Amino acid sequence: MNLKSVLSLGVISLSALNAEARKPSALKPATPNIILILMDDMGYGDIGRTGAALYNTPNLDKLASGGVQFTWYYSPQAVSSASRAGLLTGCYPNRVGFSGALMPWATTGINPEETTIAEMLRTKGYHTSIIGKWHLGHLKEFLPLQHGFDEYYGIPYSNDMWPVDFDGVPIEQKDITSVKMKYPILPLIEGNEKEGEVRTLSDQDKLTTEYTKRAVKFIDQHSRLPFFLYLPHSMVHIPLGVSDKFRGKSKQGLYGDVMMEVDWSVGEIMKALERNGIDKNTLVIFTSDNGPWLNFGNHAGTTGGLREGKGTSWEGGQRVPCIMRWPGVIPEGTTCNKLSSSIDILPTLAEITGAQLPEKKIDGVSILPLMLGEKDANPRHSLLYYYQHNSLEGVQQDYWKLILPHRGLSYTGSAPGVNGWPGKTSTVEVTKTELYDLRRDPGERYNVASFYPEIVNDLLSLVNKAREDLGDDITGISGAGRRKAGEAGK
Repeated sequence: MNLKSVLSLGVISLSALNAEARKPSALKPATPNIILILMDDMGYGDIGRTGAALYNTPNLDKLASGGVQFTWYYSPQAVSSASRAGLLTGCYPNRVGFSGALMPWATTGINPEETTIAEMLRTKGYHTSIIGKWHLGHLKEFLPLQHGFDEYYGIPYSNDMWPVDFDGVPIEQKDITSVKMKYPILPLIEGNEKEGEVRTLSDQDKLTTEYTKRAVKFIDQHSRLPFFLYLPHSMVHIPLGVSDKFRGKSKQGLYGDVMMEVDWSVGEIMKALERNGIDKNTLVIFTSDNGPWLNFGNHAGTTGGLREGKGTSWEGGQRVPCIMRWPGVIPEGTTCNKLSSSIDILPTLAEITGAQLPEKKIDGVSILPLMLGEKDANPRHSLLYYYQHNSLEGVQQDYWKLILPHRGLSYTGSAPGVNGWPGKTSTVEVTKTELYDLRRDPGERYNVASFYPEIVNDLLSLVNKAREDLGDDITGISGAGRRKAGEAGK
C-alpha cells in the first residue's frame, strides 16, 4: 500500500482501503476523532488478555478484539514526566530536556518551542482536551492550555505528591521526617486555575469517576467536530483510589477493584461514542506511561513475567500494554509483535490527518502500516533506553537487546510492601555489557553476549550513534542533539 495515501473520512473496509490506495490518485487525509487513554504505572500483565488474574477487564478485552493489540510496545522512559514528554512530542524524553519525574517545586517544564500532539492536531481543526494527570510542569506557562489544549481538568503531577502519609494520615499530624513534608496540598486544576484540592484518600476515590464523567461530557458536546481527547488517568499509581461502586468487587483486593473501575471507564467512553454515532470514526488508543511500581506489593500491578519494573531499563519498566481500535480501518482481533513505542504516536497521527510534522527533529516513526495489518511492515528497528540524568542504559535492535554497564534500581531480593506501604528496593550495578534475545527470553534471564559477538558489535554501533546525538552521562558525552526543557520566566 502507498502509505502516503491515508484514509478518507468515510468508514470503509480494509480490503477496500487497500484497493483504493493502489490507485494513482492519493486519498484525502482523514479526520477521525482521537482518544488517547494513558494509564499510570499499569504493568504489561494487568489486563485480561495479557494475564490479569482475579478480576476481569471485559471492556478492554472487547476493545482489543475490535482492533489490534501491540505486544512489543514501549513507553519512552520508565518514569512519569519523561514518558509523557516523549508521548506528546514524539521524541526521546532526553532530547527535549526531560528525565525522571518533576517535583511540585520544579521550575522547569515542557519547552514552548516543542510541538505537542495537541498543537499539531489543532492545525487540522481539532478541538483538544486533557482530563487527568499532566506532569509536564505545574507552573502556568507549562500547563496544557499553553501547549495546544483547549481544555484542561486534572492534577498537575502524581497523586502521591501530597503531604499525606501512606496510611492516609496528614504528615503534619505525625512526628516523622519525610520528603512528603515538602509537598503542597495536591491541587485540582481547571483551565489555568486551581478549582479544588485532593486532601484525603476519599478524594482519591473520586478521581477515576470524575475524569470519566468529564470525558463523556466532552464527547457529547463535541461529537460534530473532530476532537482529540487525552485522558491520562491518575490510577493505578499509588495511593490507590476507587469508588464505592467497585470497592470490594474483585478477588484481588484494592488493586483489582481499581482496574475494574478503569475498565468500566473505558466502557463508558465507548458507550458515549456509540450513542453519538461516532464510534466508527474514532481511533481509540489505550496504553500506560511505564511499568508497575513493584515494591508496593499488593497495591502494584504485574509485569506478566518481565524483569523488574518502573524506574528500570529492563523489560518490566518500559514494555507496556497497547491497544488500538478504529473500525473499518484497523483489522479486528489482530496482534502486532513488531517493535513500537509511544514516541511513534505523534508521527502516526500526522500521517493519518495530513498534519505537518514538527520542524524540530523527532525520534518517532509512523506505525500506521502496523495498525493496518501490513505483514511485511517494520517501521521501527531500534529503541534507546535512557534513564535519569541522561544515562544510556541499553539499546534494542529488532529482538536483540544490549544492556550497558550502569547502576540502577532493583526490586529483586527485597520483600514488597503491603496495603499501600512501600517495601525496600536496592541499587545494583551492571558491570559488563549483556545481550538478551527477547524472542526466546523476554524475562532477560540469560546473557548470551559471549555467543553472539557480532550482534554485540552491531548494537555497539547503535550505542555510539546515540551517544553522539543525545549524549550519555555515564560516559561523560554531552550529545549534540539534546534540547532544553522550558525554564520558568524564559
